[in-house]
Amino acid sequence: MQPVWMLGRTLEKFLDRVLCVVGAVIFSQLPEFFQQYLQRLGGHLDEARRQLEQFRQTAAQSGLTLDRLIADTKAQSEPAVAQLGQVMANTVARVDDLQAAETALRTASIWSRPFVFVRHLDAPIAHATWTAFRPGVPTTLEGMVYAGFGMLVFLALYYGAVRYPAKRAWRRRTARRNARMGAVVDAAT
Repeated sequence: MQPVWMLGRTLEKFLDRVLCVVGAVIFSQLPEFFQQYLQRLGGHLDEARRQLEQFRQTAAQSGLTLDRLIADTKAQSEPAVAQLGQVMANTVARVDDLQAAETALRTASIWSRPFVFVRHLDAPIAHATWTAFRPGVPTTLEGMVYAGFGMLVFLALYYGAVRYPAKRAWRRRTARRNARMGAVVDAAT
């Protein structure tokens, strides 16, 4: 039969390996999530561009630039027509924002992509991506890099937040118990 301390070490080694696998699996899904997010982002960008093109065609048919059509429409006294001008202005801004986000994510390096993602995050698109997210098996260098990083993060969390504090508490408890036992032995002699 194994002593208790050997059983504890065996369990700790097992937990260590489980955390490595969990960290690798979770972090290796980031590139897949980014890819699915980019697909949705691209779909939103295409739709916003389509709307913007319709506004440009309407302006051209009226002999105006899009900027002039927006300004004239916003200046109308009829509230519904004035709101349409704001819708057109919002569409122009939306296309610019989505294009900037897509370009930034597509050109980001492996290391900067998570930070670029957060900086250009469109919460509704991210939520929709998460809702429909399907995990994938990472077979790219990026997936392997993120898996390795995930292993390191989970191990660091385990050792820094669980193992080290528990070991320190156990040592204090043992030192107090030994001090009491020493005091009992001294009192008996």
